[in-house]
Amino acid sequence: MHKMSLLELLAFIEESIELIRKRFASIECADDFLADDDGLEKLDSIILRIQTVGEALKNIDKHQKGFLEQAAPSEYWSNIIKLRDLISHHYVDIDAETIYMICDEKMDELQRNIQVLSRMLREK
Repeated sequence: MHKMSLLELLAFIEESIELIRKRFASIECADDFLADDDGLEKLDSIILRIQTVGEALKNIDKHQKGFLEQAAPSEYWSNIIKLRDLISHHYVDIDAETIYMICDEKMDELQRNIQVLSRMLREK
C-alpha cells in the first residue's frame, strides 16, 4: 500500500470519528436512538460509519501487516474489524445499547490510536 493512500485511509477514519461524534452529540441514552425517526436515522448513519472504519482498518491490516500494532495490540484492532463483519453480515443483531456504548466510551481511544499512526507516517 502506498504511503499516501495509507495516510488517506487514516484521515478518512478520523473524519468518520468526527462525524460519529457530531451525530451522537444529542443522544443522551440508547433509547434516544429508538425514540423517533431522527434517532433511528442517527443510529443507522453512525452504524454505517463504524462499518466503514472497520473496513478501512481491515484493508490497512491486510496490506500493512503489523502497522496497526504500533499503536495498540492486535486484539484491539481485531475487535473493531469483527464489529465491521457483524454489521455487514448480521445487521439485525446490532442493538442500540452497543452502539451507544461504542460512541460514548470508545471513540476517544480510537482517535488517539489513529493519530499515533498518522504522526508516525508523517515523521517518516
